[in-house]
Amino acid sequence: MRRAVKRSTPKRAPAKARPASRRAAAARPYHHGDLRRVLVDAAFELVGEGGVEAVSVREAARRAGVSPGAPFRHFTSRNALLAAVAEEAQRRFRAEIDRALAKAPADDPLQRFRCLGLAYLRWAMRNPTHFEVISSRRFFDHDKSAAVSADNAEVIGLTERILRDAHARGQLRTSDLKQVLIGGRALVYGFARMAIDGHFRRWGIAEGEAGRTAESILDLFISGIARRPGHN
Repeated sequence: MRRAVKRSTPKRAPAKARPASRRAAAARPYHHGDLRRVLVDAAFELVGEGGVEAVSVREAARRAGVSPGAPFRHFTSRNALLAAVAEEAQRRFRAEIDRALAKAPADDPLQRFRCLGLAYLRWAMRNPTHFEVISSRRFFDHDKSAAVSADNAEVIGLTERILRDAHARGQLRTSDLKQVLIGGRALVYGFARMAIDGHFRRWGIAEGEAGRTAESILDLFISGIARRPGHN
């Protein structure tokens, strides 16, 4: 009787570990239906880190974890991507203003005007590169961005309504509301530009004093337009 010979099963070589980059790529989710949002967020971060010059469609794609050609289904050019970043910046800017006004007294228009101005300045100083995107016409065509134009018009209209209310309540010393509106806009925009362009040091304003200085100059402007007690 022949004895059965036990055959040994050859051992398999251990599988080689995939490189970390390939493992990350395999684990990376596909942004189906949400790629546009992810690309805008990536470009928004790039603007905050390195200014407009740091933005490219290719770099936004890299951060989003997609191929370099994938973004072009949503953004045909760098300018189109910047326009989307501007819309997002304008949305966040407007949200800052809305939050400030929600806490302001409804029956004191001048105080609401002050809160709006401070919200404008604080957001601009915290987000100088994003403010530059929405305020400068060097980076994209504002007139072709319906969202940015509409939101900016709403902020102007909101300011006009607050000033009309202040005038109706006898809080203003002048009836030329357009002059007050333009003067106030010039004040906050000019101060924000000084922050962006790095002018504070030459004016003796330390970095930590910018916020208090913003409040002081806004209060000075409001004291100039406010009707003084006992004066008609």
